[in-house]
Amino acid sequence: MKLAVDSSSFAKRYVQEVGSDELDRYLESASELAFCVILVPEIVSGLNRRLRERILTIADYRAVKRQLLDDVRDATILQITPSAVSRSVKLLEGNVLRSLDALHVACALEWQADLFVTSDKRQFAASTNAGLPSEYIGQPIS
Repeated sequence: MKLAVDSSSFAKRYVQEVGSDELDRYLESASELAFCVILVPEIVSGLNRRLRERILTIADYRAVKRQLLDDVRDATILQITPSAVSRSVKLLEGNVLRSLDALHVACALEWQADLFVTSDKRQFAASTNAGLPSEYIGQPIS
């Protein structure tokens, strides 16, 4: 199965919360894993916020960041192409969606993912409206 994931769902690998176990099951069943090029910066941004808020120690931050970079090494990184930008504009025009969330969905559509996994309700609605087989897991990291 060609599995595409967004940042809100993939971050569950590093913070145990509702949906973490479900994500692990999807990852185990995937023959291919892909994500939009913005996934790593989005997760690192969230980790840095947690570091500033002293939810994470510097040692924990470094360990999680290292694990993230190891985890994505063998995945397919979906680029933001002109076609993906065009799809994201259509998604934004037809759905209540943030721009970066639209890019995740557009890249998954371009890649022709068998399944797109997200923890964002609006992104889930937009992806299913676009005909992309999608699953919603848990709540996103706040």
